[in-house]
Amino acid sequence: MPKISLDMPNELLEDLRLHVGDTKKFVSVADAIRTACRKMLDQLDDIDKRHGRIGGE
Repeated sequence: MPKISLDMPNELLEDLRLHVGDTKKFVSVADAIRTACRKMLDQLDDIDKRHGRIGGE
């Protein structure tokens, strides 16, 4: 799996870490970011479908 690096404001990272841990929604910050990216891509696909840019052949 490729690795990426990104810059993120500390406030955003601290907010994200509130949801990371053994008893929380995500097991790691990386897991939270992957999940957010998947959700964003799904939403973009839905928008593209509504605008007839994909899926309507």
